[in-house]
Amino acid sequence: MRLSHSFHASHRTGALISRLLRGAGALEAMTDTLLFSMIPIVVQTMATGIVIFQFEKITSVVVVMTALTFIVYALIINRWQQPHTVAVNNAEDAEKAFVSDMFTNIESVKYFGKESAVVSSFDSVIDDTRKKTLRNWDFWRWLNGGHNAIKGLGIMLVVLLPLRQVLKGTMTIGTLVFIYATVAQLFVQLHSMSWSVRRLFEAMSNFQSLFPYLKIEQEVKDRPKAKDLIIKKGCIVFDKVTFAYKNRRVVEKVTLVLEPGTKLAVVGPSGGGKTTITKLLYRLYDVNEGSITIDGQDIRDVKQESLRGAMAIVPQDSVLFNDTLFNNIAFSNRKASRKDVVRAMKFAQLDRLVARLPKKERTRVGERGIKLSGGERQRVGIARAILADKRILVLDEATSALDSQTEHEIQADLKELMKGRTTIMIAHRLSTILSADVIAVMDKGSVVQLGKHDELVKQDGIYKRLWNLQKGGFIK
Repeated sequence: MRLSHSFHASHRTGALISRLLRGAGALEAMTDTLLFSMIPIVVQTMATGIVIFQFEKITSVVVVMTALTFIVYALIINRWQQPHTVAVNNAEDAEKAFVSDMFTNIESVKYFGKESAVVSSFDSVIDDTRKKTLRNWDFWRWLNGGHNAIKGLGIMLVVLLPLRQVLKGTMTIGTLVFIYATVAQLFVQLHSMSWSVRRLFEAMSNFQSLFPYLKIEQEVKDRPKAKDLIIKKGCIVFDKVTFAYKNRRVVEKVTLVLEPGTKLAVVGPSGGGKTTITKLLYRLYDVNEGSITIDGQDIRDVKQESLRGAMAIVPQDSVLFNDTLFNNIAFSNRKASRKDVVRAMKFAQLDRLVARLPKKERTRVGERGIKLSGGERQRVGIARAILADKRILVLDEATSALDSQTEHEIQADLKELMKGRTTIMIAHRLSTILSADVIAVMDKGSVVQLGKHDELVKQDGIYKRLWNLQKGGFIK
């Protein structure tokens, strides 16, 4: 959960879930195998050797050597097998990641009629798992065959050596029966020992898949003496901010000053760096050059969680938890009362939706909010931001998924919400940002125009061109 945003952007969810669950089970398997299987068998082997030593020294040496050879052989074979077990785990992780990806994008599969193509692709994925699993199982044949040979040789020697003593008259039949019974019990335990060793190495292989995550270097770190962010006014300053992602300049020398209560709109062509500005403000990435400060505090000097918890956002795509509508809204403020949550619902025009739901606000919205329309999910995002009640508000295409009537109704509410708050609005539809105090036009990562709507629309440039295209209701 605490790894950087870039980690989650580049790792498949299904594979992560698979490794986490397997690793948790592996820890239990390792402790159980060691405590309740391997250690008792080792103690029993030593005890058996000591007891038999009292009656027949050579036989006791054979018993102990047989047990040790049995265990060492199991350790060697399983050690050789371990990389193949890891390969099987990786193949299974890829399999689960594929399944997760397809179910997450099931609508795309259905819309394009690609069910058969997906099943065909899955066949090649599971064929890779099958081949690696069969190769892994070959080691079990070597393990089983070697153990049978070791155990067979040991039993033969244990039967013959004491029997010779009986024939010489130096050992009684009762002692012979005692030795046979004791050794037989030990060899039964040794058979289960091979399973225990195998289970231990499987658990070690399963646990091994979690080790790389411990070595991942955080891209965004809290500094050793980082403090909580304290916002009193809500003044935001981007000072010559430059950011490159994988050697590609995304934002370059951006300077913006938002006085407390100012409404800044950021517009421009797609790929111009608008959303990146938000991600940098939230410190999902660290700037390469320049700085971002809030009330004079460099965001790199404060704790990440306190920074993000001090702002409210309505993202472009509000992804919801598979929980109730009420809990999804209350997520932004766990201390909020029911009255506050209901007020936020009404503010975001969700009361009409709630009235139609079978269990009202206690209705589950489905995974990622699939039971709601795009506009309804976005209204939940707006309700979350309202409930959070922060001095800094970020609207990232907050009304892009709403119909014209609902957008018109919510715009008035958002205007009321923005009063007294420092607000950053990311927008494509210029009609939604006419009330902004200042508009920053971004292109290719740089601020190319800055001013109010009335000023920018009179200047030759990107803003005027975008305004003329949108004003006409179509784009050429």
